[in-house]
Amino acid sequence: MKYIRKILGALVVFFDALTRPKPIERSVDAQSDVDGRSKNLSLYQFHACPFCVKVRRTLHKLNVNIELHDAKTDKIGNELLKEGGKRKVPCLRIEKDGKVQWMYNSKDIIVYLQNSFA
Repeated sequence: MKYIRKILGALVVFFDALTRPKPIERSVDAQSDVDGRSKNLSLYQFHACPFCVKVRRTLHKLNVNIELHDAKTDKIGNELLKEGGKRKVPCLRIEKDGKVQWMYNSKDIIVYLQNSFA
């Protein structure tokens, strides 16, 4: 079963690379604004998780640069569990006005990103 997951994960990542959408082009000032608004976001994810790939594709399409954390490492996985309450990915960490919100559902994350950066 472990090998099947690795093979399927590699296929998901491969097809993502082949079919990745073209990013939105913005003026320098508009992109700078997006970069400023996205600096308090980070995505906890697994590289080959299909739901994480969906979120990363949206980030790429919207041309939003955020910090990515690999939740497979013990340190990051434990941080996700301790701070967010679940070791589940994808998880978007949103820090706003000194408060932290953890968003776990890929569909919710995509809607949030589209509403914030489209």
